[in-house]
Amino acid sequence: MTTLVPVFAALGDETRWSILAALGEGDASASALAGHLPVTRQAIAKHLAVLQQVGLVEPVRVGREVQYRVLGSQLSETAQRLDAVGVAWERRLAAIKQIAESL
Repeated sequence: MTTLVPVFAALGDETRWSILAALGEGDASASALAGHLPVTRQAIAKHLAVLQQVGLVEPVRVGREVQYRVLGSQLSETAQRLDAVGVAWERRLAAIKQIAESL
């Protein structure tokens, strides 16, 4: 099981979050994303490199253009692991509640 710290570090940036949200609507190039976001194409490319490094997006060549696509499997794995943490905390809180009510 890999650590989620790099994924959370990547997701902790508002611009990268916006890029992921935009890519959720469909594959896009850095230039197309720069047309929708208040960020230069060069900055978008750097953010895409970070997202690619942690496995959240992948480049796809379409003719002469490179578009990026979200990798849902990494996002799903992250969500499942967060859900598991939430379930564990809910169990602990339920046990604390039961102890407190029995006193």
